[in-house]
Amino acid sequence: MPEIRAGEDLAERILEAAKKAGLRFEDGDVVAVAQKIVSKAEGAVIPLGTVKPSEKARGIAGELKKDARAIELVLQESRRILRSERVLITETKHGFVCANAGVDHSNVPGNDMVTLLPRDPDDSAEKLAKELSKRARKRIAVIVSDTFGRPWRLGLTNVAIGASGLPVLLDLRGTRDREGKPLTATVLAVADDLAAAAGLLMGKSEGTPVVIVRGYRYKPASEKAAQIIRPASEDLFR
Repeated sequence: MPEIRAGEDLAERILEAAKKAGLRFEDGDVVAVAQKIVSKAEGAVIPLGTVKPSEKARGIAGELKKDARAIELVLQESRRILRSERVLITETKHGFVCANAGVDHSNVPGNDMVTLLPRDPDDSAEKLAKELSKRARKRIAVIVSDTFGRPWRLGLTNVAIGASGLPVLLDLRGTRDREGKPLTATVLAVADDLAAAAGLLMGKSEGTPVVIVRGYRYKPASEKAAQIIRPASEDLFR
């Protein structure tokens, strides 16, 4: 994929890249798209020189030895701060709990630019799925993925922050395992599984922000990735 800039037709760029790679879309393909290029296409790229940090941002930045302007953007993108010791963990306005509210310096041209998460990743996925399906004349689902850390586990993995056209959760409660025992709590986060698998091919420096997942069998659905966020009332760790 070429460098994506604000206002670009992301569906067209994906179709062009697929054609150049000798790939044809098929019914049922799931297109996993890195959040970074969605944010770039939507213009969610901010020059830090335009940001005036608040006193609160300056205080946190001093403790973390970070750029106060970037911290100010984190605060603007967040509902609340969960932790500001050693690392800044917040709940974003979308409801994601993650480091730095998704404000990111990586894979952005220039040393003074950062990207924000898309305003509505599910809406972004829906629009992209419609355009890809229309132009490719195939039934295509879309996952917008981002890299998240996980409590109590080392390493990062890609998860679905936006989705369109496929179930994001597979509820197996009420079914039975191979021994005939009833399943009472098993709900699989299949959109996250697909995002993580696609992340193995995306890498961080390969310039491959779009991956076609083929062969996963699913029934078309209008579920949103926001459904994966556990309600606060059911969260045992808050």
